[in-house]
Amino acid sequence: MFEYELPDVGEGVAEGEVVVWHAEPGDAVEEDDVLAEIETDKAVVDLPAPVDGTINELHAAVGDVVPVGDVIVTIDEGDGEADSEDSTAEAGTDGQAETDDRTETESVEADTNGTADGRVFAPPRVRRLARELGVSLGAVEGSGPGGRVTEGDVRAAAEEPEETDTEPRSEPAAAIVKNGDDATAAETGTGQTAEATAGVEPADRERTLAAPATRKAARDLDIELDAVPTEKRRDGEPFVEPEDVRAYAEAQRTAQAADTAALSEETETQEQRRVGAEAAAEREPAAADERPERREPYAGIRETIGEQMEESVYTAPHVTHHDTAVVPELVETRERLKARADERGVSLTYLPFVLKAVVAGLEAHPVLNTSLDEEAGEIVYKDYYNLGVAVATDDGLMVPVVEDVDRKGLVELAAEVDDLAARARGRELAPEEMRGGSFTVTNFGAIGGEYATPIINYPETAVLGLGAIEQRPVVEDGEVCARATLPLSLSVDHRVIDGADAAAFTNTVMQYLEDPTLLLL
Repeated sequence: MFEYELPDVGEGVAEGEVVVWHAEPGDAVEEDDVLAEIETDKAVVDLPAPVDGTINELHAAVGDVVPVGDVIVTIDEGDGEADSEDSTAEAGTDGQAETDDRTETESVEADTNGTADGRVFAPPRVRRLARELGVSLGAVEGSGPGGRVTEGDVRAAAEEPEETDTEPRSEPAAAIVKNGDDATAAETGTGQTAEATAGVEPADRERTLAAPATRKAARDLDIELDAVPTEKRRDGEPFVEPEDVRAYAEAQRTAQAADTAALSEETETQEQRRVGAEAAAEREPAAADERPERREPYAGIRETIGEQMEESVYTAPHVTHHDTAVVPELVETRERLKARADERGVSLTYLPFVLKAVVAGLEAHPVLNTSLDEEAGEIVYKDYYNLGVAVATDDGLMVPVVEDVDRKGLVELAAEVDDLAARARGRELAPEEMRGGSFTVTNFGAIGGEYATPIINYPETAVLGLGAIEQRPVVEDGEVCARATLPLSLSVDHRVIDGADAAAFTNTVMQYLEDPTLLLL
């Protein structure tokens, strides 16, 4: 049986959400057949079959978020099938129980070490390193800004000698014997019953270990996992199993039923008062807690974007330099060349001119074409010019990368940008098309606005924001006149780039935009 673990389907990816399954248990598949679509790293990617065989079991449902490295599907390759069946028959119920217990234990370990609990701040690459080194992020004390866990913290934790675990990790706990029963405690793997849970106040933990099956049971029963009472421990942390969740849910239902019965005994006078209060409420504005709301899941691409923005803001100290280019010649040049581009079926916007001007600025001021290797303590200068272009889509902001901008002409750049933007909006970009950027340009002026503070596409060290090109008042020879101007907003990582460098770079970009003939040089 081949256990297919979710691979790293994109650079820095920690987990993926199952969008749709294209195979079901019993289906015959061949290597490279598409098994599912996984949403992650700002894109939806296909999950190909790694081997020929028959689908045995799907370990995740549509909408489930699966950590990289967890088994997502098992495939029967057809070898040793009879032996497997005979072995199962001989093992009987006890063998199956041992297998289930071992599988759940392994799943718990994968869940504990493979994902953060949502309260540990660590970049995606650090989460991935922690999984590779078998380090639990929850046990690592972060040394970065705001307690952020760095790669150095994870490596240091991995090098520490492990403490001897005196408690058996996969041995099931004994079941609690009910009061008045003569039955002997059995090895069942659960430490509580519905009777033991009923009447117990909810727990208030910040972290709970549980296998994926337990977490699914909690979601299905609408139970907060950290509130389930438990005395069990795994690696020193509270540990909950499906039986605990079901027992707690039953206790909650019992309590709710009691409350409902008590409410049904309201007197007629109380009912009349309620009706009167409702009538009065209809004549008055709704209270704040009664105002209509709607909620959407904070997950998938939106959550990925949020994590990247959070990492950038809390890692790189942002400084934004604003300036305005006077660009009537750029407007005239674009108008002259637009007809030529139309003949080739290409829509020529101002963006290709900006990209070429940015390359000129980066060549003159290479410190803006860098990244910071925090672990090595080195500034990495890029000798290539791969520019990311931020594209607003229905699913959030995506940044496809235009490679080797310095080697391409205006019309070629215009065609490539149009293609990338269209496929970004259709969620058809491959993950590799959003990697390898050295500098990013975002055009918020396309939807209105002049200045902003764009967030750096970390680990890059700079991003240039473009306002709308419009007629604005400009002073020339002591007189105020209307001229086409382009507002510029440059955010830089102040750890690497000084304010003087930011201003000098912006001046160079403006020089090329205000006199586009310089681009011919």
